[in-house]
Amino acid sequence: MMTTTPTRYLAPDAFTRRVFNPLVARLTRWGISLKGSRILEVRGRATGETRSTVVNLLTVEGVRYLVAPRGETQWVRNLRADGGRGVLRLGRRADAFTATELADDEKAPVLRAYLEAWAWEVGRFFDGLTADSPDADVTAVAPGFPVFRVA
Repeated sequence: MMTTTPTRYLAPDAFTRRVFNPLVARLTRWGISLKGSRILEVRGRATGETRSTVVNLLTVEGVRYLVAPRGETQWVRNLRADGGRGVLRLGRRADAFTATELADDEKAPVLRAYLEAWAWEVGRFFDGLTADSPDADVTAVAPGFPVFRVA
């Protein structure tokens, strides 16, 4: 009998869905990035239509990453289904990319950097974890946070 690992997903609250994300998306479409904000476009796995959402693009030592602080979101599932292909937009600039998902044991330094950059925005999704948490604690929660290297 095959067992599946339960996935972690935290739905956005009404303020985030109706006010914060639309405001950040509008600014990003105008070419104003808030600490790395981008519009992520991926092909929908069921419809094939382009889907878009606001994400925080993280750069660590010259390497770009996308982190899903809410867990197994629709954009994560769509990105996986389309072989990691997507587009990141800032204003009129559109950068096509191919992403590679990191293994759980590779995620700790990226999650730590993500928390350093955006704990004010996403810290509540990490259940008390901070950028200064012990490595063992960061590694323990890594399976619940998809991380992609963007090239």
